[in-house]
Amino acid sequence: MSKNTTRVKTEEEIQAMREGGKMLAEVLEFVRFNTKVGMTTREVAGMARAKLKELGGEPAFEGYRGFPDVMCIAVNEEVQHTIPGDRIINDGDTVNCDLGVLWKGLITDAATTFPVGKISAEAQNLLDGVELALEAALRTVRHGVKVREVSKAIEKVLKSHGLGIVRELCGHGVGDELHQDPDIPNFGADGGGFRLKAGMTIAIEPIGTAGSSAIKFMPDGWNITTVDGGWAAQFEHSVVVTHKGCEVLTKI
Repeated sequence: MSKNTTRVKTEEEIQAMREGGKMLAEVLEFVRFNTKVGMTTREVAGMARAKLKELGGEPAFEGYRGFPDVMCIAVNEEVQHTIPGDRIINDGDTVNCDLGVLWKGLITDAATTFPVGKISAEAQNLLDGVELALEAALRTVRHGVKVREVSKAIEKVLKSHGLGIVRELCGHGVGDELHQDPDIPNFGADGGGFRLKAGMTIAIEPIGTAGSSAIKFMPDGWNITTVDGGWAAQFEHSVVVTHKGCEVLTKI
């Protein structure tokens, strides 16, 4: 197995990822609860940084390929990798917070998208559809399953909610590095034939859009937005594959 492919972890390593994943989940929940109308995304990231420091974990994103902050925060039409800054969060916005935590030499990765104030029915359908797609994927994961089966489960739910599927971004192995093989696409046709093994750790992250799935990369080299201005959402968990299914590592 290549060093770039997620490997079967020892029980000690899995326990370390449980601990780091619990920290990550606590930070995301803290941020979700405390994000208010009028805050900037930089202020939201500052809350995450302070909370993670309080819990004892280290940020896995900061410095990764030059990323300058602790967390990616994408609002509405922003899709992924957005650097926190001066954007003000308004009533009715949706906010996607994506965070990685390093603990005892191992990385967990998770994300959530949440409403601020009262959101539209279209935005609620987006959030519901992407979160349900993640849940379907988690039910599919187990020892011996091919990645394409996980991808098909995601695609089926996203399509059932009438959502676009971002194809350029995908889930991945995680643990020793932030991104490892196998890639886990959010659509089934090109999903891989790689078979998951018990003890492997992977991050599953459906990303859907309320309009076209076409995306564009912004001049800063990080921020990705939808081409048509439609809103996007992402939900993500790091899990360990088991013989009976999977254990979610990034939950409280």
